[in-house]
Amino acid sequence: MDGFQTVLKFFMHRKTAIGYSFMALLTMGGERVFSLVAFRCPCSNENFRYGLVFLFSPAFVLLVIGYFLNSKTWKLFTGCCLNPRKIFPKGNICHFFYVFIQITLNALIAPVMWLSVALLNGTFYECAMSGLKNPAYLHAICHSKSATCFEELHKVACDKSSMPFSESDELKRTLQAQSQILGWCVIMTTALLSLLATCCASCQSKVSHLQLMFWRVYTEKEKEQLEEVFQLYASKLSERNLRCFFENKEPEEFPMPAFQAWEDASQLYSFSSSKQHYSTIHRLIEEGRKEIKGERDTMLDFVDGSEIP
Repeated sequence: MDGFQTVLKFFMHRKTAIGYSFMALLTMGGERVFSLVAFRCPCSNENFRYGLVFLFSPAFVLLVIGYFLNSKTWKLFTGCCLNPRKIFPKGNICHFFYVFIQITLNALIAPVMWLSVALLNGTFYECAMSGLKNPAYLHAICHSKSATCFEELHKVACDKSSMPFSESDELKRTLQAQSQILGWCVIMTTALLSLLATCCASCQSKVSHLQLMFWRVYTEKEKEQLEEVFQLYASKLSERNLRCFFENKEPEEFPMPAFQAWEDASQLYSFSSSKQHYSTIHRLIEEGRKEIKGERDTMLDFVDGSEIP
């Protein structure tokens, strides 16, 4: 039993890394399914468009899903049409873009994984670039090849060209090599930018490393318990309403937060070095609703940036 708890604790402490690993495996599996089942290079003048669609369309869909699954997206935009100050507090447009960039960086994780895996595999890129009719590109890739290379490059991906096998195979290997080089460039660039962003965030942190760790644990626990409380209170309220409906009784009083309390608790939170509050709800409870009511601005909680979308 102790061994099981140790293993469980190990996975709980590394759930972010496990989540990214699972996302990477899912992306690799999805790319293989697309390559083997859905993808059929036409080997015509449509190669370029067809290959690019399969290369970038899933990445775009994953980006949109990333926006959908990020809770900060809905905290930022919910009610913004009725109250533009939610996204432009005090007319500060830069603040909106700062928050939106944070959301976008989280949403880009899955698309970047898709592009990396797809480029390393090379199938989509090979099809797309074999259909590119740019004269400079054709001259570069068909250099020292037979004259038919310029007219039949789009057939190389399907092994239907009339070129000698050695030339056709070399062209395929060249296209796949280009794809894999681009794939590794995407991976290295992403890793470097992630390292720089993490270092910059740590350098500008207003709290110590231990307090930041505590903050992240608190945020996660509050989120888990908030969902449990939602389930509990929703069950109790629905049970009361249904019982009163079927039994024709007057409803008993049921304590619920006021409308403005819901609004105040839904705001994104920013850190204040003068007071140790670890979330909007924490600040709401400690200071009451009066002060938060006066601010009513959309703010950024930098701890949320470490969450998986």
